Amino acid sequence: MAKIIILGAGLVGSVMAKDLAREHEVCSVDLNQKALEPLSESGIKTLCTDVSNKDNLQNIIKEYDIVVGAVPGFMGYNMMKHVIEAGKNIVDISFYPENPFGLDNLAKEKGVVAVMDCGVAPGMGNIILGHHNNNMEIEDYECLVGGLPEKREWPYEYKAVFSPIDVIEEYIRPARYVQNSKTITKEALSDTELVHFDEIGTLESWNSDGLRSLIDTMPNIPNMIEKTLRYPGCVEYLKVLRASGFFSYEEIDLNGHKVRPIDLTAKLLFPKWKMDEDDRDFTVMRIIIKGKENGKEKVYRYDLLDRFQNKTMSMARTTGYTCSAVTNIVLNGTYNRIGISPPEYLGAHKEFVSEYLAERGVNYKMTEIQ
Repeated sequence: MAKIIILGAGLVGSVMAKDLAREHEVCSVDLNQKALEPLSESGIKTLCTDVSNKDNLQNIIKEYDIVVGAVPGFMGYNMMKHVIEAGKNIVDISFYPENPFGLDNLAKEKGVVAVMDCGVAPGMGNIILGHHNNNMEIEDYECLVGGLPEKREWPYEYKAVFSPIDVIEEYIRPARYVQNSKTITKEALSDTELVHFDEIGTLESWNSDGLRSLIDTMPNIPNMIEKTLRYPGCVEYLKVLRASGFFSYEEIDLNGHKVRPIDLTAKLLFPKWKMDEDDRDFTVMRIIIKGKENGKEKVYRYDLLDRFQNKTMSMARTTGYTCSAVTNIVLNGTYNRIGISPPEYLGAHKEFVSEYLAERGVNYKMTEIQ
């Protein structure tokens, strides 16, 4: 039994805490006491404190074997840096904007295993791609992914399990994809397409910056793209909000007070986007990988349709259980690469992660098309 400390007790962090507490001693940390109460009631050790303070963070993680990061993206990079400086291994799901490889030399100097972006996408999608990259010459990689409420409610038809600002970041961060071995950058929410899914119906896809590390780690793949899925019509109102300045980080003067529009927008949207107790969601992902394997043209397709179950949100399950699986293989030494590791580096461990997820009801269906 290992000692694990989880930084962040939101919807995803709390799911990981309960999952890992099956076999390990877990401490869940958050600044919000209310978020910690359900975990305390489940018998999990909790600590209400501020992990943005470097000295405080490094002090509380001393006695633990590994750190799991589940803080909002704007805190993620510095949190990971401070954990690495303390010489602790970490598996993280924070979707921060900074380049994680800026911490690679520090992690190597400290002898730390640091796995980043270890959720569903980026995360499991990268692990799948890493697996096939080890076995074939890949020519095309496409990932379509989204988490949505089962009930479509006007006006947003969306609910979030992540920090509202992290969600908004996806709507403003320039989207990069690879075409003919060149990195193309477009604005987020561009190139909308309607995509049909048999058990769901028609969804709308648009460019987002989900490839992340793959652009640097997979230069051998000439075509790669990831697109986010939402209910049709979503993009139009998001573009209106963005064009009107509601997502801006630049301060404005409001009756003598300095305000960042994005902070106000997040404050207003969070009650609308927050998952209520009776809400149900689903996660859908489709991955298509094309290339040559043993001299033959191959096309592999992966489909995920996961729904709310066992009183747990699907997006929290699919994200959190991937991170829990990887936490276990870092703990037992199965994965021990020193430095920053994006999840595609764990391609050799796809079978273990897939089985771990399947045991918890998260099933990726693989089809060999040719």
